[in-house]
Amino acid sequence: MKNKKLWIFILLIAAILILNHIFGWSSYISDQNNLKLLEDIIEENRLLAVIIYIAVTIAGCVVLALPGVTFAIAAGLLFGPVLGTICCSAATTIGAMFAFAAGRYFLKDSIKPVVLKNRYLKKWLFDESGRNEIFILMITRLVPIFPYNLQNFAYGITDIRFSTYSVCSLLFMLPGTAMYTVGTAGLADQENRVLYIGIAVVLAVAVIGLGAYLKKNFIKEEQSEKDGTEE
Repeated sequence: MKNKKLWIFILLIAAILILNHIFGWSSYISDQNNLKLLEDIIEENRLLAVIIYIAVTIAGCVVLALPGVTFAIAAGLLFGPVLGTICCSAATTIGAMFAFAAGRYFLKDSIKPVVLKNRYLKKWLFDESGRNEIFILMITRLVPIFPYNLQNFAYGITDIRFSTYSVCSLLFMLPGTAMYTVGTAGLADQENRVLYIGIAVVLAVAVIGLGAYLKKNFIKEEQSEKDGTEE
C-alpha cells in the first residue's frame, strides 16, 4: 500500500480521538479533583507525584494533543516556581521528542517530497547547513505561530538531527514554560505574589522582545539577500 505509514498514523489519530470522546480522557486530566489528588500525593511522596505529573503531561501533550500551557499552570500550582518549571520543562521536552520521533517514522517518507516542492519551505526546513532549521525552530518555540503539538510532529519530517532538535526545544521552550509556571505560582502564593508575578512579566517581555527581534532581523536578512540577488 502506498504511504502505508501515513495511513497507519491517520488511523491511530482517529482511534485516539474516538476513544477520547468515549472515555473522556481529556476532561479527566483537567478535572480539579484529580489535581487535588495529586496535591495529596505530594504531601506523602513528592517524587511519586513528580513521576505521575511527568507521565500524565507526556501523554496529554503527545497522545491527546492538549495545550502545554495547561500543564505549565498545573506545575506552578502543584510544585511552585522552581520545581514546577523543571518538571514541566522536562515533561514537555520528552513529549516533544516522542512526537518528533513519531513524525519522522510515520510522516517523513510521504510528506517530505510534497514539502520539497515549495521553494521557500525547502530553503528554510531542508537547508544542508542546518542553520536555517535551528533559526526557524528558535522563532517558532519562542513565539509559537503554530501550536507546539503540531510543530513537534512537523519537525519530524525535516532533516534536523534528533539530538539538535531535543536540545534546542528544551532551551527555546524554557522561557515560556517558566513564564507560566512562575506566574501561576505567584497567583497561588500570597507571600511571594509580587515577586513571582514580577518575574513572569519580565520573562514575558523578554520572550516577546526576543521573538520580535529575531523575526525583524530574519525578514531584513531575507530582503537583503533578495536585493543582492536581483542586482
